[in-house]
Amino acid sequence: MISFSNVSKQYGKQVLFIDASLQLNPGEKAGLVGPNGAGKSTLFRMIMGEENPDDGTVSLPKKFTVGYFRQEVDEMAGRPVLDEAIAGSGRLGDLHHELVDLEKAMADHESPDFEAALERFGHVQEEYQHLGGYELEAKARACLHGLGFEDDQIDGDVGALSGGWKMRVSMAKVLLGTFDVLLLDEPTNHLDIESILWLESFLKSVPSTLLMTSHDRDFMNRIVSKVIEIDAGDIVTYSGDYDFYVRERETRETNQEAAYARQQAKLAKEQRFIERFSAHAAKAAQVQSRVKALDKIERIELPKKRRVVKWDFRIPGRSGDDVAMLEGVSKAYGKRSIYADFDFHVRRGERWCVMGKNGAGKSTLLKMIAGVLEPDGGSVRLGASLKLGYFAQQSLDLLDPELTVLEQMQTDFPMEGLGVIRNLLGAFQFSGDDVDKRIRALSGGEKSRLAMARLLFDPPNFLVLDEPTNHLDLATKEMLIEALKDFEGTMLFVSHDRTFLRGLASRVLELGGEEHAGPLLFGGSYLEYVEKMGREAPGVHN
Repeated sequence: MISFSNVSKQYGKQVLFIDASLQLNPGEKAGLVGPNGAGKSTLFRMIMGEENPDDGTVSLPKKFTVGYFRQEVDEMAGRPVLDEAIAGSGRLGDLHHELVDLEKAMADHESPDFEAALERFGHVQEEYQHLGGYELEAKARACLHGLGFEDDQIDGDVGALSGGWKMRVSMAKVLLGTFDVLLLDEPTNHLDIESILWLESFLKSVPSTLLMTSHDRDFMNRIVSKVIEIDAGDIVTYSGDYDFYVRERETRETNQEAAYARQQAKLAKEQRFIERFSAHAAKAAQVQSRVKALDKIERIELPKKRRVVKWDFRIPGRSGDDVAMLEGVSKAYGKRSIYADFDFHVRRGERWCVMGKNGAGKSTLLKMIAGVLEPDGGSVRLGASLKLGYFAQQSLDLLDPELTVLEQMQTDFPMEGLGVIRNLLGAFQFSGDDVDKRIRALSGGEKSRLAMARLLFDPPNFLVLDEPTNHLDLATKEMLIEALKDFEGTMLFVSHDRTFLRGLASRVLELGGEEHAGPLLFGGSYLEYVEKMGREAPGVHN
């Protein structure tokens, strides 16, 4: 269905593909992996026809439709969220909006356009009905509900939404279209765990061919049966889920290293023979023969290792036993009550994850504990000897856009040696020339990594983290989990990443659950919570 044959592509000195080939067959669901800058977005754009290869061919069938979700928000305003979502669903979306316009034109019986509108309406309505248009609105509402929208948001103006919510509308547009192929670039980035679980179920059920990037290992494992890796200019395909890809890649690397070692030993032996007998006339023919044979041998290269720098965080100072005490806390936004007479106690060494549907008050709780937001009633008190570190998307605003990555860290930690700072930045995937990038030129993901590096360089003894893994690639995320497992302080965090939740949570606070009135405080790990509840998230049943 989609075929790349001997494709080469480069930008200036940066080579992305060299004689690379791949095939994606109808109905396959594949994950696209590779380090930042490897060419994943370029590959998507070549499938879309937005870019052409320098050499080779990209083949797609004729009359072939592609839906592409990318990490960019279109301008959206002036119509309800529902209409905006429907607008992206290809021919059906066009017909839907034409029907809306024709209905307005037919409202005035005296209008000179009335008869033409009436006649056109009949034709449009017939095609709309034939294509299943009248099921489209119900399908759009179900899709938007799955992505976390409430009814009042669905019927409200799309222009009133934040960037993250507009991103969800962009995704709904793609999911509603009956496309032959779906290209999804990090679809889970702006979703909570409930929406991720809904999306998993949706993508498993659609007949479309799927190619997606994702930094969520569980999400990939549950959906893909093929992994396509961009690796140093080549495209390598693995037939299996993400875990299979990791195991198979390690096996291939081990085999290649062994073959390299055997070949090096053989080459060294041949070279010794040549050097030893090159001056012997009787052996001249043999020497020449071996020299020619050596020239013809195709050299095996060592596999290119993903360099993941481990960072051992410094041990923070010890806090008192009582870390955070909330008593009788209430908080409302307008008429909507988020907390009413809420009590919550965090003790030293505990690692609380906060679960709950959109709007349940997860970020609000973290903001109140971090002192960013005041409760309407009750008290929020922090314990003795406490150094609190708070990470949220707003943390990115504290970075100076005019500084480079390295300059920002040197400004924050002027007494530290350059080597120590470079090691930390390396652990967060800033290596080589990356440290000289200006902060204003960084992507959202790079800014998140830098903000997290700043927070953990001299770690507080109470970490309050709101979606810390958003935008982190799998290697950085796994490094962070391993490092935080040894963290001796206290943690309170919101995360939709199940690898992070399983690796770190020793307590669960569930907000807005359906089986119980008010918040649920669960005194076990996230794994124990899942086992007891029989589900991964509030309101979602597997």
